[in-house]
Amino acid sequence: MSDTTALLFGFNNYSIEILKNVENQYDNVKIYSLHEEDTKIDNYTIGHFDLSDNWQKMEDDINIEKSVAFCVLEETAENVFLVISLRSTYEDLSIIAVASHKEDANKLLMAGANKVIPLVETTADIITNMLENPISNDVLHEILYEESALKIAQIKIGKESHFKDEELSSIDWSHYNGIIVLSVMHKDMKSEFIYSSKAKHHVIQEEDVLVVVGYEKDIQEFEKRIGSHRYVSWNNWSW
Repeated sequence: MSDTTALLFGFNNYSIEILKNVENQYDNVKIYSLHEEDTKIDNYTIGHFDLSDNWQKMEDDINIEKSVAFCVLEETAENVFLVISLRSTYEDLSIIAVASHKEDANKLLMAGANKVIPLVETTADIITNMLENPISNDVLHEILYEESALKIAQIKIGKESHFKDEELSSIDWSHYNGIIVLSVMHKDMKSEFIYSSKAKHHVIQEEDVLVVVGYEKDIQEFEKRIGSHRYVSWNNWSW
């Protein structure tokens, strides 16, 4: 049994976006939900589980050493329990979990997750856009599966920034080597993916926030070049 398998535990917006990203990278994808009313999505039949399941029965269908489990339950306590349960049964299973706060991320890492995707409350949809957008598939793969030096940072547009009063669609992002700009976040904390039809015509205002992915030195250079400073940085997250 040499096939690779992605195991998605939880059926919600995040698992749907993860499914889109991983279905071409694995030989098999299996989706499980806690809710019996969830039965099918696209060509996938949704299986069901509860947190007291005997996980060893999974070994009949998959190669554990070549599988990755994505734990995306919406309740933190349930997600932590799921990670503990899977880790106690499968020492060699790769487990990736999602967390809304750094405190939750620490709990999940202590419970046995190999990687944690932080979903900061005010920018949760930014992560969804990153998962969904083909331009950042390689970036996402490195963040999830490699020991990556890539960072995600939020750059607030300052009063002196030459981006201020520029339309997003008029900016040639290729001039900023090593940086992928994912989305813009407005003063009210609503965010839009920069290539969406709505965001293309957005005129950048002071205090708008650009969410970017890159290496630390490139992010620092980007800050200098556009005359703006970091607003929120996830440099200290343990992924």
